[in-house]
Amino acid sequence: MTTNIQVRILKAICPVAADFPSESFYQGKSKLAIQCGEDFFDRIAGKTVIDFGCGEGDDAIEMARRGARRVIGFEIREELIETARRKALAAGVSETCSFESSTKELADIVISLDAFEHFADPAEILRIMNALLEPAGEAFISFGPPWHHPLGGHIFSVFPWAHLIFSEKALMRWRSTFKTDGATRFGEVAGGLNQMTIKRFTGLIQGSGFEIARLELVPIRKLRLFHNRLTREFTTAAVRCRLVKR
Repeated sequence: MTTNIQVRILKAICPVAADFPSESFYQGKSKLAIQCGEDFFDRIAGKTVIDFGCGEGDDAIEMARRGARRVIGFEIREELIETARRKALAAGVSETCSFESSTKELADIVISLDAFEHFADPAEILRIMNALLEPAGEAFISFGPPWHHPLGGHIFSVFPWAHLIFSEKALMRWRSTFKTDGATRFGEVAGGLNQMTIKRFTGLIQGSGFEIARLELVPIRKLRLFHNRLTREFTTAAVRCRLVKR
């Protein structure tokens, strides 16, 4: 199929981008408890935590309110940092919860939720995370959906696995009909998409200064009966892991 034909098909199926399921899933719930388990709050009690890719700071603020000694929200987008600082002030935790675009302070725990599939250079991110940890520190990473999930293309998954069926060029041309930021690659869209698969993720860990202490591949609920080592790339909803230094 030529690119022009693919673009016409995409426009016919979805003239504009559909909303991708996001934070609304966690409305009234604790994302940290769901993704890391309720015992996570016992683990961070009295410790210094870095929330890597903290966004608007909701998770960092929750950790500060639920027992962490100090929380540093790490974020490169200044507009999000300012929003997070206002939220921390309103929540009364601004003295123990700060938001920065860089830090040299070492932490007991580094956490990254729903961000790892967006980092432009995930290998470098792992190196930075490792450098920000105390020698006995640990990192928690949770992200999803991975790239081969039916909706792993986020807005590009106009139907299940559409991002694997249509070419990147066609999908970006389709997107350009309602977005005017000039992006021509998945990695150039707002937030970025690095096409993170389970195989690539575990390979990055093997080549990093970390080793996996625990790896959980959460199956898509409706496909859990088909979820196994051979099918996991296509039937995994979320990747959750705990890393320790080598």
